[in-house]
Amino acid sequence: MAGEPSFSAEFADAPKRTGGPVRGQDARLLSGAALLVAAIAVLPVASVVWIALFGGTESLAHIFTNVLPRATLRTVQLVLFTGLLTSLFGILTAWLVTGFSFPFRRLLSVALVLPLAIPSYIAAYMFAEFLDFTGPLQTFYRGLFGYRTARDYWFPDIRSLGGAVLVMSSVLYPYVYLACRSTFLMQGRAAADVARTLGAGPLRTMLRIQLPMARPAIMIGLTLVAMETLNDIGAVEYLGVTTLTFSIYDTWLNRGSLGGAAQLAVVLLLVVAGLIAVERLARRRQRFVANRTTASVNDRVRPRLRGMAAIAAVTVCLTPVAFGFLLPVAMLASYAVRRLELLHDPRLLKALWNSVLVSGSAAIATVLIGFLLAYSLRTRPNAAGGIAGRLASLGYGMPGTVLAIGVLVPLAAFDNGLDGLMRQYFGVSTGLLLSGTGFAIFYACTVRFLTMAEGTVDSGFRKLSPHLDMAARTLGRNRFQTLVSVLLPNMRPALLTAALFVFVESMKELSATILLRPFNFNTLATLVYEDASRAQIENASIASLIIVLAGLVPVLFVSRSMER
Repeated sequence: MAGEPSFSAEFADAPKRTGGPVRGQDARLLSGAALLVAAIAVLPVASVVWIALFGGTESLAHIFTNVLPRATLRTVQLVLFTGLLTSLFGILTAWLVTGFSFPFRRLLSVALVLPLAIPSYIAAYMFAEFLDFTGPLQTFYRGLFGYRTARDYWFPDIRSLGGAVLVMSSVLYPYVYLACRSTFLMQGRAAADVARTLGAGPLRTMLRIQLPMARPAIMIGLTLVAMETLNDIGAVEYLGVTTLTFSIYDTWLNRGSLGGAAQLAVVLLLVVAGLIAVERLARRRQRFVANRTTASVNDRVRPRLRGMAAIAAVTVCLTPVAFGFLLPVAMLASYAVRRLELLHDPRLLKALWNSVLVSGSAAIATVLIGFLLAYSLRTRPNAAGGIAGRLASLGYGMPGTVLAIGVLVPLAAFDNGLDGLMRQYFGVSTGLLLSGTGFAIFYACTVRFLTMAEGTVDSGFRKLSPHLDMAARTLGRNRFQTLVSVLLPNMRPALLTAALFVFVESMKELSATILLRPFNFNTLATLVYEDASRAQIENASIASLIIVLAGLVPVLFVSRSMER
């Protein structure tokens, strides 16, 4: 009838009244805020590129002639050999714990994740102490064969490229192990059983069937290994391996060339971009679907290994755990017992407070920003939200030394500009408000680990049906009330998980922290680095153990979640 609203008009307006996509001013504000956050996150990348292009060319010839060739070669060698060794450890152990039953299998499947709690620089210090001339291994070796001096026998040098590969592989292989273990569990045993009925043995089945199906997961794990290897500075410096990351640090601080450091940083960024491109290319068109019902039934029955086969499986799985976790922790514990008085050391307590303050602030900031990005995309899926998420994720691919350059320059420019204005108009000097405080470290950690928080929060949102919002709206809740009373309570586990991951990773972060920390400002990571640089490894044991214990929490959480 004339004058009455039609059914189609009511239906068209229904999403607006029942919690559908946000429209109008609220949606524009969310999208604008998301893009602003993304711009702040991408600012360090733009700063590095700007300095590299316009920071002067006086050191360019020296860098490209004397620094870049050697550093690039060492970096490629370290990444390549570390990738090969982590693949061997990760794939073989994942195949054993998911495909067979043997003594201690369940315990070892969890223990194989533990090396992720050991930062690479702490592992390097402990390996060097264990394998040093005065360490327990060489001392035992000399006593066994009656040698007196180092000239009487040959022993491999841990301070070498091979030593760095061993150290990095020992603590980074869990990335490949976790990815392969998850994929092997999803595959079930259907494909393997079919191959065996056609006459293929277990090893041939793994090489011809299971491994090709797991290639996308392997590439993801190897990409993470490569990025963590590129990010390391403490281990490679201590072991004497000149990589691109260390060359950036050396060019900036020791040679005093910020432009040269930025130019090396751009080369490193290109290497990271190449790694990500290779990973995506390797996973292109690699899609496999597993029947979860069949998989869940068949995964309960694993062939049981006995005799020498069982001993071999336990040995293979125990070896990387011993190198990557038991050895560093045993060395740290032996030193810590002799340095218990350091628990009351003001340096340690101050560094612990600084670590908690910076890490806690970064965790809160990344969770809030990640929630903003994910909620913006949930309420109004559009190109702007997708672009904001991709821009905000750039920080995770930046090594810490590169990020430090990109963070320090804009903060220093802001401080100098503000100080100039205050001097001109008020005669007051504000000093270095941002770049001269712990805020620079907080900013770097926020940018670097924002991807981790945003991904976890977005994953939590994806588990909540959009109809939940609509149902709350039909019951009289407005959008803010729906967010507070419905979405946030359901998102609490994802938010806490994201905060935990960022907190622990920020506590372990060294590469950016060592470059950005102000005078007389130490975190636990930089305190360990300082003591190790002065050959006082025992004094660093308590701080190292605190970092390791903090890192165990998310590692065990991830392992338990996978076991479920």
